Amino acid sequence: MSKLDRARLETLAAELLEKQFDRVPKLRELHRGEWIDRDYYVRHITETVLRIRLNNEVDSYALYKVGSQDDNLAAKLARYLAEEFGHENMFTKDLKKFGLTIEELNATPIFPSTAKLMGYLRLEADRSGPAPTTIWDWFVEWYSDRYNPVITAKAEEEFGKEYVHGTRAHLAFDEDHDHDELMFRTVSRAVEKFSTPEQAEVYLTVFVDLIGDYFSELYETTVGAREAVPAGV
Repeated sequence: MSKLDRARLETLAAELLEKQFDRVPKLRELHRGEWIDRDYYVRHITETVLRIRLNNEVDSYALYKVGSQDDNLAAKLARYLAEEFGHENMFTKDLKKFGLTIEELNATPIFPSTAKLMGYLRLEADRSGPAPTTIWDWFVEWYSDRYNPVITAKAEEEFGKEYVHGTRAHLAFDEDHDHDELMFRTVSRAVEKFSTPEQAEVYLTVFVDLIGDYFSELYETTVGAREAVPAGV
């Protein structure tokens, strides 16, 4: 059985994101640190919190699907899950600084793209065990290492250092605990046991498409909605 090629997977992830940069307004500029918008950023951090909560549930279900089939894989996924629980609280501190209360946060509905992503992960766990979820988790860590420091630096420049304390704490935690490396070891084991490298690329393609849909929704509900309001209204 062929093993998962990390360089190939990273190249594919970058190529797939490039397509989304071409498709979604302002997305390339955001990821280059050339553009940011307050409403857009606050809603982005809000969705990040809501998605982390759901992602922890999906990861817990994936761990359940491993069962006793592979103790080594279960231990890796359990470690990652344990280290991720509660991380949304780092971001809620920043949201509070922006003026968003915990009640307003909890009352915010998730985007349809987030619902599709989490639903897809849950259904695929029933069919393919933990492999799809670990591929998603690896992509999240790879993406975070590559782009979130740039986005956060732009937010700090635009809004002030005190508005990104929690976000920076999360980045520092992931770096200290080498989550990118942990998740690649985890996904490699999951793909070897439960899937194939070819199918892993299929999953990754679906995930990045849904992320593109998310950023499109994010833009349209913040900047796009504001721009659509006639002058003087």
